[in-house]
Amino acid sequence: MKAIMYTRYGSPEVLELRDVPQPIPLEDEVLVEVHAASVNAYDWHFLTADVFLIRLMGGGLFKPSKHTLGADIAGKVIAVGKNITQLKPGDEVFGTARSGRGAFAEYACAYEKSLQLKPPNVSFEEACTASLAALTALQGLRDHGGIQPGHKVLIYGASGGVGTFAIQIAKSFDAEVTAVCSTRNADIAESIGADHVIDYKQEDFSKNGESYDLILIANGDLSISKIKSALKPNGICVMSGGGSSTIPKLLVGMFQAWWISKTGNIKMNSFMTKMSQVDLGIMRELLASGKVKPVIEKRYVLKDTADALRYLGEGHAQGKVVIVINRSS
Repeated sequence: MKAIMYTRYGSPEVLELRDVPQPIPLEDEVLVEVHAASVNAYDWHFLTADVFLIRLMGGGLFKPSKHTLGADIAGKVIAVGKNITQLKPGDEVFGTARSGRGAFAEYACAYEKSLQLKPPNVSFEEACTASLAALTALQGLRDHGGIQPGHKVLIYGASGGVGTFAIQIAKSFDAEVTAVCSTRNADIAESIGADHVIDYKQEDFSKNGESYDLILIANGDLSISKIKSALKPNGICVMSGGGSSTIPKLLVGMFQAWWISKTGNIKMNSFMTKMSQVDLGIMRELLASGKVKPVIEKRYVLKDTADALRYLGEGHAQGKVVIVINRSS
């Protein structure tokens, strides 16, 4: 099979398209024929090791310990391990590849608990986007933000992968959503359901007199003074770290959130996304009902994965970037 491989850390130029043996699923895994994979900041960090912590998180100290990339997948099950009880060959699924690596390939292994059945009315390209970014948005709003119907919610960095899911998921909770993004992305935020859109280049949301029950920072940086000005007395700010520098911002954010919660008078949370089959099931329902429609800006074929990662690394992607596995070519 063909797969994107790398043997050293660096820019996307270190990636190579190679012929490699097809993986064999273990007892608790399934083998997925990959039809589409989406690109995340997670992949960028394991490619570049731009944060030293990556090397200590199983990435490899001096060179990559694993030579594949790609977490989010959608495709068809073609083989299952003997302990698999929920899936069978022929099932169309979406979720994440084993250990969050290996999706940029024609075939990938995945744990059953990291997959859900793909809704029949949703394409593979759409389904492959609804894992890491979607669960980050869902868990940030629901688990760490305590979103409730009628809440006024502000999504900062609303046009990226996490942000576009966050707008739609917040609307599914019957919240009133204000999206903050750049001029070029305002139409996207409005088209997917934002009740109000603020162009941060034209207006400072913290000075317009509005206050919010929940602020989700999906991408970008906000000063404590801005957060404090815009939060209601019992409001909460959740830092999801959805941008191209997710891990360093997240680590700083987690310390910042802890410190402010201990010493300040505003409530802040920061978190690490957890892969959950239950939450993938919730995303399946939202996708199937049409309440969530993934925003896909660009599509690349497998051989051009380096270009996809390069574009993502620039930090200006609108919604999601997808790798399409085109076997006919």
